[in-house]
Amino acid sequence: MLVTLFDDEFLSTVESLVRKHHTIYPRLPPQGLFLEALVEQGFILSKWPRDQVVPTTPNSPQHDLLVGTTRLSVKSETGKVTRVDKISITKLCTTEKGDWNAPALVAHTLAHVARYDKILMLRAIWETDFFQYQLLDIPVSLLSQMTQARYKKVGTRKGRRSLAGEVMDGKKRLFRVHFDGADGKCQIHDLLVNRCEMLRQWRQPIV
Repeated sequence: MLVTLFDDEFLSTVESLVRKHHTIYPRLPPQGLFLEALVEQGFILSKWPRDQVVPTTPNSPQHDLLVGTTRLSVKSETGKVTRVDKISITKLCTTEKGDWNAPALVAHTLAHVARYDKILMLRAIWETDFFQYQLLDIPVSLLSQMTQARYKKVGTRKGRRSLAGEVMDGKKRLFRVHFDGADGKCQIHDLLVNRCEMLRQWRQPIV
């Protein structure tokens, strides 16, 4: 039997859990370990057996949850600069070890991304009196297109310089890849929301 990972029951449960989170933290969207635990409970409460929803060691360089046989990464974007149509991933992975050149950094990042089957992202867009929530499935295959970018040194930092490149679809930019020379992180900027699967949207009042 084909099992849909992000079915309506799971999505409704996650929305309900986020709303309950706001009864305690009215102005703080869930993120990090709190969000991972919330998503874990979302699967369990939507009738996944507990032994089929297995969290990994926190902050380890692998998937966050194993749901059945699916390796799931859980990410969030909840800052006040979050935009409705473009996604930022501040830490796709850390690349501070090894050679600091574009081919090596891209290969390291793709090896990391290959550890995921699915990437689930919760986004909170701050409006005047409510959060506009988005729950998205970011295709792993989309991020893998970073091999197509042309990378160059950016910034004025002394020592190890940052590298950046743009992933294009014809004349349209899909996203920008940034390898930060200061902290070794691979970041994704301006990833188009409409190239991802929008699973659910809702409004949460800010009180």
